[in-house]
Amino acid sequence: MGGDDAPRPIVDGALSAVRHLPIGVRLVGRADAVRAELGRHGDVSALAVEVIDAPDVVGMAESPSAALRRKPRSSIRLTSESVARGESRAMFSAGSTGATVMAAYGALGLLPGVDRPALATTIPTRERAAVLLDAGANIECRPQHLLQFAVMGSVYAQVALGIERPRVGLLSIGEEETKGTDLIREAHQLLKSGPVHFIGNVEGRDVYGGHADVIVCDGFTGNVALKISEGLVDTVEHLLGEELQSTFSTRVGYLLSLRAFRRFRKRVDYSEYGGAPLLGVNGLCLVGHGRSSAKAVRNAVAMAHRFVTFDVIARLEQGIASLPVTQS
Repeated sequence: MGGDDAPRPIVDGALSAVRHLPIGVRLVGRADAVRAELGRHGDVSALAVEVIDAPDVVGMAESPSAALRRKPRSSIRLTSESVARGESRAMFSAGSTGATVMAAYGALGLLPGVDRPALATTIPTRERAAVLLDAGANIECRPQHLLQFAVMGSVYAQVALGIERPRVGLLSIGEEETKGTDLIREAHQLLKSGPVHFIGNVEGRDVYGGHADVIVCDGFTGNVALKISEGLVDTVEHLLGEELQSTFSTRVGYLLSLRAFRRFRKRVDYSEYGGAPLLGVNGLCLVGHGRSSAKAVRNAVAMAHRFVTFDVIARLEQGIASLPVTQS
């Protein structure tokens, strides 16, 4: 039931994934609303789809902790509990990020040695896709948390992006290891001796340059950087579209360059990756954008299937076990 236009894009995307992958899905939400959307699909009876009634919904404006306490039958709680019981292999939500993180943490717990979970967002760069984490699960962090994020981000980059030896950068205000807050300077020293391919600090202007495959920061910084980036992409697209269609000659040029424009849109489109995995919890959890389209949901479900296939939870656990610092 989460997302700006739920449940339609959630249902459409989930069914699209089921049609193309050897999986089934459980749609957790208000049964009447979910079944009404399923009724629009003529082949639904032939698909592996189950509806679980969840009468309560956590709103985007509600306090996550208070809402989860008041609404034990909310869709996000029942979804996370289904994964915790082993009935489902992974969960996806495009609803309240705070509620999703809290519900997953409460039901699944953390992997051994992990102090904080982190949202890992895939971002485009000049060279290839990269991973930014934490993208909003933790407002305040300690140096060892950033080291854990680096290890988990490296495993994620290997599995999701196919990068054999991910380069890890620490987001700061300067390349020198003496730059940044106390958190950044202390994290820098931990990363230098950690079990990752650490390349040093990365400045904001270099995030999309392709210098690093994994960019580590606290959740406040990561979320602000991500939201600014999304706004910039939307603005560039809008302004570019206006300019390309402002005169007859530019409209002709626009038509001739339409294929390139579409390729550009695909490279910066969040829906290509579907959702951000919540790394560190003892189960697979993906968090989608509030405006997730059916395409984004389909790709998020496909990503979850890939994570199950490659046993990403076990690989994360192995990576964290190699850390010299695991206590908060």
